[in-house]
Amino acid sequence: MTNPTPNQLWELACQRLHPPGVAGQPHGPYRWQASSHKITALCLLAIALAGCSGLPDQRLANEALKRGDIATAQQNYQVLADLGYTEAQVGLADIWMQSRDAGQLKKAEATYRAAAKTSPRAKARLGRLLAAKPGASEAELHEAQTLLKQAFASGDASSLTPLAMLYLQHPQSFPEVNPQQQISQWLAAGYPQAGLAQIALYRIQDTYDQHLDQVESICKQALASNDSCYVELATVYQKQGKTEQQAHLLKQLQNAYSRGTASAQRVDGVARVLTAFGTPDPDTAKSLLENIAPVYPASWVSLAQLLYDFPEQGDVAQLQEYLDNGRAADQPRAELLLGKLYYDGKWLTPDAAKAEAHFLQAVDKEVAADYYLGQIYRRGYLGQVYPQKALDHLLKAARNGQNSADFAIAQLFSQGKGTRPNLLNAYVFSQLAKVQDTPQGNELAAQLDEQLPVEQRAQARRLLQKEQALRASLSQNALAVQSLEQENGEEAL
Repeated sequence: MTNPTPNQLWELACQRLHPPGVAGQPHGPYRWQASSHKITALCLLAIALAGCSGLPDQRLANEALKRGDIATAQQNYQVLADLGYTEAQVGLADIWMQSRDAGQLKKAEATYRAAAKTSPRAKARLGRLLAAKPGASEAELHEAQTLLKQAFASGDASSLTPLAMLYLQHPQSFPEVNPQQQISQWLAAGYPQAGLAQIALYRIQDTYDQHLDQVESICKQALASNDSCYVELATVYQKQGKTEQQAHLLKQLQNAYSRGTASAQRVDGVARVLTAFGTPDPDTAKSLLENIAPVYPASWVSLAQLLYDFPEQGDVAQLQEYLDNGRAADQPRAELLLGKLYYDGKWLTPDAAKAEAHFLQAVDKEVAADYYLGQIYRRGYLGQVYPQKALDHLLKAARNGQNSADFAIAQLFSQGKGTRPNLLNAYVFSQLAKVQDTPQGNELAAQLDEQLPVEQRAQARRLLQKEQALRASLSQNALAVQSLEQENGEEAL
């Protein structure tokens, strides 16, 4: 698509500065005719300076997306995209890529394809999307490889991580490539992003904790060029209990944030690490989050979550204020947490209907929303059991990695509340739930193992293996999408 003409920009500027009245009539006491020359001058000046308040602004949209203000980013991208700005269209697609909704992902792919004709960035984005696409065809996988290699050859070193993930996720499609050998070659060639690809490989192989020293070494070298390493190093030090190194890292982070070389997104990530591993440090986490929340709306929700987890850090009025700020900035995590408050009654009076409403607002954006909706429907919190709705949401949550969802499905099929018991399905999901290694899950799995007839065991094993294979693929796709989202938040747009 071509860029908008000066006349289109002029019309847009004039509409923003002075919207027309009904049927061409003037607004209120002001007359359009009497001020037409002044408005024309203002419109032209606004176009020339590109700084008029209310006009769509690509730079403003880019910055809003980086700080997590999705509503502002989307509003500005949309107007410019409608006028034909290719990079604004790509910006919209980047927002859609952050959704788990299949329809939005399909729109993102179509937008990247259309923009790839003139935008190298769109081509690289398309390659990453196809590499992470669930159920991608062989043609799409090889197209992803081609696009990512082209992006790398043109100087986009960040394409190395999704390329490595592509090889790891689909070894049958690229039998000639050994992912670890390929990453080692990139490391030997001195590409900084190769280290991040190595860390991603550790995560996918679930060997991250066994390679903490290597992660530390990689990220110390890459810290100056990639601020995501602040989060990785904070994770290493928190897991290892290295308080002195952690304190030094936090000073580095704060200085880098002040200079503009580390983003608010990374500060938020580090703050959340401080309460997720090892000995929690909620005081420091809260201080970091309060400093960035006014410019990074996602941190309002991180602050609310901190209060939820550590009640001594505040009261219910402060928690609700944080959530209101997060919801005003269109943060799905705020809807999820508010739903949890009504669901479990930890801070607010339990109200299943309100909980449901908030969880529905977070569906396709936050995996846990499906889990809690499934529990509401399974347990009959709305006055009756809705078994099919419960299964739909719980299965979706389980396949997206939500802990405890498999156990809830096994309970649904074994207890038969609102539906007929199904011992075969109950057995399969109880076996999947054993991964969580909880007393209740292990006990249920043992009971169902005793009850399952011999003649159904072969079928149960087939179903279990099929579901496990699907989960493995979806899990790796989720990691690939997460990696892309992190890069979207930092890349110069």
